[in-house]
Amino acid sequence: MVLLIREITLGDAEAVAKLSGELGYPASAAEMELRINALREASNHAVFVACASDSVVGWIDVSLTYHLQAEPKCEIGGLVVGEGCRNGGTGRELLARAEEWGRSRGVREMLVRSRVTREAAHRFYRREGYRQTKVSAVFSKSLG
Repeated sequence: MVLLIREITLGDAEAVAKLSGELGYPASAAEMELRINALREASNHAVFVACASDSVVGWIDVSLTYHLQAEPKCEIGGLVVGEGCRNGGTGRELLARAEEWGRSRGVREMLVRSRVTREAAHRFYRREGYRQTKVSAVFSKSLG
């Protein structure tokens, strides 16, 4: 399978929405269009898609994160490869593109957060040279 890794476009909204659902975060194509527009405007954020035969088969969302207590990092916000295309190198290529993007912005560390139940994802990241550095709890509060 020949893969093309490129930046996301509005025309990808339906495909990335479907893949987002596979990741456990369902969204409509219209919602994705709004998100794609917002993220494309942010200079500290990028989304790359993997295409095979003109079909989007995966995506990675990456951003620069800044906090007072630490050096800037390049953080993966999401990575998904369609069920029928997993274990063929697509995730590795998307990850490599995100790492390249981070390096080009002078960042020296990648960060990814992964739910404890995603054991296959943990194995993938370890194979790609990532190491688990902490376990934490996540808290949220609705502002609506």
